Amino acid sequence: MAGGVLVASTNGRQYEGKVTMFVLVTCLVAAMGGLLFGYDLGITGGVTSMEPFLVKFFPGVYKQMKDESGHESQYCKFDNELLTLFTSSLYLAALIASFFASTTTRMLGRKASMFAGGLFFLVGALLNGFAVNIEMLIIGRILLGFGVGYCNQSVPMYLSEMAPAKIRGALNMGFQMMITIGILGANIINYFTSNLESGWRISLGIGAVPAILLCIGSFFLGDTPNSMIERGQKEGAKKMLQKIRGIDNVDEEFQDLIDASEEAKKVEHPWKNITQLRYRPQLTFCSLIPFFQQLTGINVIMFYAPVLFKTLGFGNDASLMSSVITGGVNVVATFVSIFTVDKFGRKILFLEGGVQMFICQIVVGSMIAIKFGVSGEGSFTHIEANLLLFFICAYVAAYAWSWGPLGWLVPSEICSLEVRSAGQATNVAVNMLFTFAIAQVFLTMLCHLKFGLFFFFAGFVVIMTIFIVLFFPETNNVPIEEMNKVWKSHWFWTKFVSDVVVHHDHKIVVGSMIAIKFGVSGEGSFTHIEANLLLFFICAYVAAYAWSWGPLGWLVPSEICSLEVRSAGQATNVAVNMLFTFAIAQVFLTMLCHLKFGISFFFAGFVVIMTIFIVLFFPETNNVPIEEMNKVWKSHWFWTKFVSDVVVDHDHKVVV
Repeated sequence: MAGGVLVASTNGRQYEGKVTMFVLVTCLVAAMGGLLFGYDLGITGGVTSMEPFLVKFFPGVYKQMKDESGHESQYCKFDNELLTLFTSSLYLAALIASFFASTTTRMLGRKASMFAGGLFFLVGALLNGFAVNIEMLIIGRILLGFGVGYCNQSVPMYLSEMAPAKIRGALNMGFQMMITIGILGANIINYFTSNLESGWRISLGIGAVPAILLCIGSFFLGDTPNSMIERGQKEGAKKMLQKIRGIDNVDEEFQDLIDASEEAKKVEHPWKNITQLRYRPQLTFCSLIPFFQQLTGINVIMFYAPVLFKTLGFGNDASLMSSVITGGVNVVATFVSIFTVDKFGRKILFLEGGVQMFICQIVVGSMIAIKFGVSGEGSFTHIEANLLLFFICAYVAAYAWSWGPLGWLVPSEICSLEVRSAGQATNVAVNMLFTFAIAQVFLTMLCHLKFGLFFFFAGFVVIMTIFIVLFFPETNNVPIEEMNKVWKSHWFWTKFVSDVVVHHDHKIVVGSMIAIKFGVSGEGSFTHIEANLLLFFICAYVAAYAWSWGPLGWLVPSEICSLEVRSAGQATNVAVNMLFTFAIAQVFLTMLCHLKFGISFFFAGFVVIMTIFIVLFFPETNNVPIEEMNKVWKSHWFWTKFVSDVVVDHDHKVVV
């Protein structure tokens, strides 16, 4: 069964071919690798909120959770490094595994990596389900991490190589869809097992089911034509290409794949190669997209949804049901991206999602601030709890049709064959590194930043949205082997790739860089009125700095330090000031050349972050005698935990 012949796209060459049932089923089976990742994301938060699990493995957390004395802030009930290590150890293991998976994927094929991932996950799930001590639990988590690392390395690459360019976005997003289904399934299982004495064993052990499905399914998958050509199986590759395209005449596309493979074979060191200037766009996006994906704050919801909802005053069953609701929204919203990504493109989804996430994070943070303040005491009414849940669901929906699926799609489709495995490994490694970091520090951040945590992530959403506006070219409908043309036509990336022309003698011709005056072209001039308007806003900016950060940058550090550390504090202030003055002076002209008008947005993003920092962490020091400054820190919601136990007696000895 097949669809119609694909049509040409204005973004790049298109090949003849049909959307066959074979390729749809194949991609669906391969996408089951996402079930593993999604199931773990969803199951962990629910299990860590189950009392029998906490009693057996984390009795200190259980005691802290049940403490009604008020000694512990509501924000800090679950702040425990060992508990977060249970969650985060998987992602550190996945980071390490991704580098080994890169070699396996390249030398043995994409399906071999998927099978290995399923096998690792199977053993890890069984170890967790039968765990009798914390060591067994952590070892199981590490094996689960190896499984996630191998699957996240191979599955998106497999999907992008199998899919026709016309529907590559939709098929690749099958991976994200399976992640969301895994999360939803895990939330439902947690809801029904939460009241069982050994319910946590069932929740953790059921992870073996998607692992078995993937192991069995990988036996029936064919490998991608790209991978088969890469390993010298040209005849088999052509037959596979004919099968997935549904036509016999695939000569043009097949020859392009062979040419790409021949070029790739000349690259002896793909890891070294991807660091070259001509691959700077690919390395940038394979690094920054997964970095930004984690700093949306989504894993705060996905890892710890039950813990978070319980912290915010939801009951045990209510918190788990809220997780089920957000998981359901996640699945439905992912279908939105599947049906729109190839119609409207990647960039519009990135931008809409960023705006919606920012609004929701500000609203949620503000609601928690009003109800819980900095003390962590308070509760939501039924109506307020439902309103909070609505905005969290709106946030999850925005992520699910933008940064969630696109974070896997874009890095998998932008790399040419010679750096594809290295690019995808970089994507997985960065993703797992920051997933590990967020998982490890979230509960501590919640304890210390309190409601400010949502504003923290909102600041990064602003930065990443500006990054997409300036630097991301639309990749919709571009054949995966023709992606280089996208970089050549982009205002910023053209300087890295457009002057690299490969002739038959493979000599590289380097062109000259264009001086920048205005916009992206560097051509233009201001009228007299426009120049005066520009001058007005520059003067307004200078004035704002001159009555705020300029003088206060010297005043505040000089007045906040007590006598015993005053000279050291001021020296630190001067040293840091001079260091970054030097750094900015050294790189500014280069930044202006490369970022062009975007340099204003770059600094504006940091202004947002530093303003949020002042709101949350700077106490008013006006009219406070310099030797009495310690009282300011003692009365501040955050700094009090550092200084409240320090008393200076009359002979100026410090007593702790």
